[in-house]
Amino acid sequence: MDIVNEIKASFKQGTYLTQLIYVNLAVFVLVNLVSVVFFMLGQPAFESPVLSWLSIPADPMQLIWKPWTVITYMFLHEAFLHILFNMLWLFWFGKIFLQYLDQKQLLSVYLLGGISGGLFYVLVYNLFPVFANSVPYSYALGASASVMAVVFSISFYVPNYEVHLFFIGKVKLKFIAIISIVIDLLSIPNGNAGGHIAHIGGALFGLWFIWEYKKGRLITKHFENLLNWFFTLFSKRPKMKVTYQKTGNVDYDYQNKKAGQQEQMNTILEKISKSGYSSLSKAEKELLFKMSDKK
Repeated sequence: MDIVNEIKASFKQGTYLTQLIYVNLAVFVLVNLVSVVFFMLGQPAFESPVLSWLSIPADPMQLIWKPWTVITYMFLHEAFLHILFNMLWLFWFGKIFLQYLDQKQLLSVYLLGGISGGLFYVLVYNLFPVFANSVPYSYALGASASVMAVVFSISFYVPNYEVHLFFIGKVKLKFIAIISIVIDLLSIPNGNAGGHIAHIGGALFGLWFIWEYKKGRLITKHFENLLNWFFTLFSKRPKMKVTYQKTGNVDYDYQNKKAGQQEQMNTILEKISKSGYSSLSKAEKELLFKMSDKK
C-alpha cells in the first residue's frame, strides 16, 4: 500500500522528533486495538495485560520484576486527549529545541527526562505517607514527563524566546514553563497525583541538563554514546568488497628482472666486441633491439 510506504519513508527520513511522535502514535493505536479486542470478549479494557506490562508501577518490588517499564511507560497513552496534548507540546517545543540544539540531545533529554520523571514518581509515592495505601495499585503512563524535560530545557536555554498563543498573544517560554509547573504542583491533591509528580521529575531533569550545558558540560554524553552503540546493532552494514592482491614485493621483483636483463645485455655487447654483430643469434638480436628501443 502506498500510504504504508509513505509512512515508512517519512519515519526513516524524519528527525528524531518526528520519529518520537510516530512511535507514540503507533503504540497508542496498538494498545487501543488490544482494548477493543478485550471489549469484544466481554472484558474491561483496563484489564488489558498491555497496560499493566508497560506502565511503570509505584511499588519498587513490582518495578524490579518489570524494569523495562521505566522506558515503555513514556510511550504509552490510553486516552486520545492525553496523547493529543502531549504530542502537540512535544512538536511545538521540540521544533524550537532543534533550532538551538541537535537531534541526539533532543532524544536523550526525552528519554532521560522520562526516566527521571518515572523514578521521581516512584520515590515520592514511597516517601510520603499520604500515598502509602496507593503504592501497590498505582501506575503511571504517558509522555508528559519526557515532554516537560524538553519544555524546561529549551525554555531556560532561550528564556526570552516568544511564541504566539491564541487569545493571549506573545508569551516568553520561561513564563509558559513556570506556569505549567505551578499548575502541576497545585494539582497534586486534586487527582492524578502520580502524573503531576512525574511531570515535576521530568522538568527537574530538563533544568539540570540545560544548567550544565550552559557551563559547557554535556551530561547526556555517555547516554548518547550508548544510543549510538544500540542503533548500530540494528543498522544495515554495507557489504564488504573483497579484493585479492598478489603477494610479494613488486619493487623487489621488478629490480630483479631489470638486473637480469642488464646482465644479458652485457653478455651480448661483449660478444659483439669479440666476434661482431653477425655472431649474434636471432633471439640475441631481438633482445638487443628491444633494449635499445627502451632507451
